[in-house]
Amino acid sequence: MTLPFFVYGTLRPGEHNHDLFLRGRTASEEPGRLRGAVLYDGPGYPYAVEEAGGVVHGELVTALPTAYEELLGALDRLEEYVPGGRRNLYERVVRDVVRADGAVVRAWVYVAAPAVAARLRARGELVVGGDWRGRR
Repeated sequence: MTLPFFVYGTLRPGEHNHDLFLRGRTASEEPGRLRGAVLYDGPGYPYAVEEAGGVVHGELVTALPTAYEELLGALDRLEEYVPGGRRNLYERVVRDVVRADGAVVRAWVYVAAPAVAARLRARGELVVGGDWRGRR
């Protein structure tokens, strides 16, 4: 399934992983919002945790067709995501993302794995407003 990616932390333009992983591999990058999630500081990197009523701000990234498989693998490795893995910090899931024009797009999103989400809900630092750039 070829889908865009919703990025909300260190992969956003201007953040340190953007150039390392996305430069030269994307056809487009545009603002987007993930509804039904809140953002926690990792620390050092964020986790989107699914929660009704929340909103996470980020970018909707469409890979170049020739770079899609390579990018998918690179992002899975960055997020230490293994399909079906028991030790995943993140899970890659398909969610609806709202573009700036209000259109809804299905996209891959890396969200906190269940055990990580439970720990963050119990004692994590919430990023108020759901925007990683606004945390400082």
